[in-house]
Amino acid sequence: MRFEFIGKNISVTDTMKEKIEKKLSILDKYLLIEEDTLARVVVRVYPDAQKLEVTIPTKVGLLRSEVQENDLYTALDQAVDKLEDQLRRQKTRLEKRHRDSLAQAFIEEEAIREEAEDIPVKTKSIHTDRLDLDEAIMQMELIGHTFFIYEDEESGKISVVYRRNSGGYGLIEVN
Repeated sequence: MRFEFIGKNISVTDTMKEKIEKKLSILDKYLLIEEDTLARVVVRVYPDAQKLEVTIPTKVGLLRSEVQENDLYTALDQAVDKLEDQLRRQKTRLEKRHRDSLAQAFIEEEAIREEAEDIPVKTKSIHTDRLDLDEAIMQMELIGHTFFIYEDEESGKISVVYRRNSGGYGLIEVN
C-alpha cells in the first residue's frame, strides 16, 4: 500500500509518516487491499484537537475513517480500529456471498448426480378379486393397509378404495 500525506495547518514530519505507515500497514493482512493501492491520509490541527482522516479504496469499496482527538497517535489507533472493523465486515460479506453460491453449486451438482444414477423402483404385481365396495373395505382393514385395489363386481372396472386422513373412505374408479 502506498501513502499520500496531506497536512492542514501542520506539516507532516517524517516521524509522523513512519508511525502512520507502520500502523496502517497492519491492514495489509486483509486480502482486499492491493499493493498499489493509494491510501490518502489527511492530518488537520484545530486549536483544541487534532483530526486524522484516512481513505483507502479497495476492490470491494471505499474504506474511510475520520477521528478527532487531543493526541494524533490516539486518533491514529482509533482510525486503524475503525478501518479494521470495516475490512472485517466487508470480508465477512464476501465470504457469506461466496458460501451461498458454493452451497448452491453443490446442490446443483448433487441434483445432476442423482439424475444420472438409476433410481431403484420396487415393482409388485397383484391379482385383483371381483368384490363389492363393502368387501373391499373389509379386506383392506383385515390386512392393515391404507388402500386396496380390486375389480368392482358391478362395473367390472379396476377400483381403489382408500382410508382418508380426515376419516371415512374414498373410492377411485379407473375408466
